[in-house]
Amino acid sequence: MRRRVTAGQLTVALLSLGAYAVLAYATPRAHFGQLLGLYSLAFGAYFWLLWRPLPLGTGLLVALVARLLWLPATPALSDDYYRFRWDGALVANGQNPYRHRPDELVPVSDVATEPSPLAALSSKEARQLYTRLNSPHYYSVYPPVSQALFGLGHSLFPTTKPGFLLVLRLYILAAETVTALLLLALLRQFGLPAQRALDYLLNPLVIVELSGNLHFEALVICGVLAALWLLARGRLVLSAGVLAGAIGAKLLPLLVLPLLLRRLGWRRFLRYTALCLAAVLALFLPFLSADLLQNLSHSLDLYFHKFEFNASLYYLLRLIGYWYTGYNQIARLGTLLGLAVVVWVLGLIWLEKRPTLASLPQTLLLTLTGYFALATTVHPWYITSLVAMSVFSRYRYALVWSALIPLSYAAYQTKTYTENLGLVGLEYGVVAAVLLWEYFRLKGSVQHSDTK
Repeated sequence: MRRRVTAGQLTVALLSLGAYAVLAYATPRAHFGQLLGLYSLAFGAYFWLLWRPLPLGTGLLVALVARLLWLPATPALSDDYYRFRWDGALVANGQNPYRHRPDELVPVSDVATEPSPLAALSSKEARQLYTRLNSPHYYSVYPPVSQALFGLGHSLFPTTKPGFLLVLRLYILAAETVTALLLLALLRQFGLPAQRALDYLLNPLVIVELSGNLHFEALVICGVLAALWLLARGRLVLSAGVLAGAIGAKLLPLLVLPLLLRRLGWRRFLRYTALCLAAVLALFLPFLSADLLQNLSHSLDLYFHKFEFNASLYYLLRLIGYWYTGYNQIARLGTLLGLAVVVWVLGLIWLEKRPTLASLPQTLLLTLTGYFALATTVHPWYITSLVAMSVFSRYRYALVWSALIPLSYAAYQTKTYTENLGLVGLEYGVVAAVLLWEYFRLKGSVQHSDTK
């Protein structure tokens, strides 16, 4: 018997859609109170619909409408798309986006003596775009798949920002559509309820940060799930290629590779890894230059040793460093925390009792949780990957984290981007408490079932 949508469910779903509409078109990033209120409304509706679940078909329809609402919107909570457009202009005009920083290319006057490196734009337009960049003094860190998509978007709409943004949003909408299909297929493959797909598809952080703010974690999540789906069907070569594509969108899926060692065995693992890394190298070949590795590593070094935002353990260690030395120890701490990530991943691999493809998403969930706990920078959209992996897990802390991480937007109330460390402490304190409670509860339930 098919379940019908109740009046209460319909009302709550419409309230959430209304919250997204106001977030999309009438909520500047600096208006933190309004932003937090709308996010709270959307998350209240989300958790209510998890408690009183919609029929699967209706839930999928609501998830689609929530994403389509953003189609003509300009991202208000992130300005990263300006760098997307800058890099896209370079790629579309046959230039290597990894070779020069924007501050090395920007024209100094409206009358340029040489053609602008952003050939489709006038010198004035290029300068106006440059003033919007949040990282004009850094080399690009976006991998080649992202660069190719930026270039295609600029080729289609070289002079109009709305058109360029529409193309990016269509990329993400397509990726999210495939993700929905993959979630349903994998849940069925692993014997889990299809309804769990809505945990991800209706999540407000996922909707706002991916479809709304145009972050390419959508492509990463889609690629990782597709690689897993192919691997479950024995398509090892194709799976390695798809995972390479996800790495080519953002580098984070590299963390998937070590988790496959015990699942595939040494011989198949080495073959899979070699194929994947060879495909990643092939993706970088069009951008290959003498200074590619140097410039890319320089930007990654800045990320791990200079940037800091919404961190957890790092902020505690930074405080201790100030007490002992009187200055910020991020240069040392970034390296130590990076080594700690390696230890964390190796520990998970060693301690995992029954590694299977079905358990891979939960292990990846824990791997990424450790990575973000040890990171110096944790932006809201990073957590969307945890929400996706939690669909296949009994852990729910990622959903709680997704509801709390919008508190980090308090930093943007002023132009100086000052973080409220009290709110950061609240975010991580609650998440840590929920994680520990779930860990001991699930550990206890496993031990109880083993004694029967």
